[in-house]
Amino acid sequence: MSMLTMGIDVGSNYIKLVLLRYSENPEILDKDTEKIRKRDPAQVAEQMTQAMLSGHGLRYEDIAYLASTGEGDLVKRKRGHFYGMTTHAKGAHFLFPDTRTVVDLGALYVRAIRINENARVEDYKMTGQCASGSGQFLENISRYLGLSVEEVGDISLKSTQPEVSSGICAVLAETDVINMVSRGIKTPDIIKGIHLSIAGRIIKLLSSLRGESPITLTGGMALNKGLLQALRESLEEGEKVFEIRAHPDAGYAGAIGAALWGGYRHLKLLRKEGSLTLR
Repeated sequence: MSMLTMGIDVGSNYIKLVLLRYSENPEILDKDTEKIRKRDPAQVAEQMTQAMLSGHGLRYEDIAYLASTGEGDLVKRKRGHFYGMTTHAKGAHFLFPDTRTVVDLGALYVRAIRINENARVEDYKMTGQCASGSGQFLENISRYLGLSVEEVGDISLKSTQPEVSSGICAVLAETDVINMVSRGIKTPDIIKGIHLSIAGRIIKLLSSLRGESPITLTGGMALNKGLLQALRESLEEGEKVFEIRAHPDAGYAGAIGAALWGGYRHLKLLRKEGSLTLR
């Protein structure tokens, strides 16, 4: 049996939307992401949903289950809401079925999640919202340096003498960066230092969690080339044996997981009502 489900992940800065054909072998049919800027997230989510439905000649009634995650309580026409930890776990498992640890690189925090072979959460560790290892912190620094957050990965790879920030909280780390600029530290070296600092926090989380390989990165920073390189360098220096990887759809992991859990819940409800015949 197959059905259409949608997952919508409302983050602090971006909304991600996925249309899924839910079956024994689920298939992503469409995906979209949009920056919220200063708009009403609920309105942006509704517009994105309507646009995707229209683009496929569908109505809301054609979707078996619309599931939200993140700040998705704002989504008006959802059938259910799922906690971000479980959706990122499910989404990462969909992208890489052998995943045993997920690192969700969010705008406000970093979260390391250990999962089993069925994508069930076994344990987790996370940073606080004031930590200087978040996506929002990196975006703030990028803006101060006159860069877009999309540029910093490639620029970081040009570093020859990285300067690592000593600040643990975002405010102190940003002060460090201002001092680096005044001392004439080159932009690539500042960015690489920030990536190394974030990498160090991620590795501490993984060690505390006793994370297992393979490790899948999800969230907005997952495809940042500079951060991936900093992570691998830091792991080599610390002689940590972790396989780190990121899928091209890593930013959609939460939305994918929501769509998958939505399909699972819908089938469970049908079975309970006796309206589904198992074959």
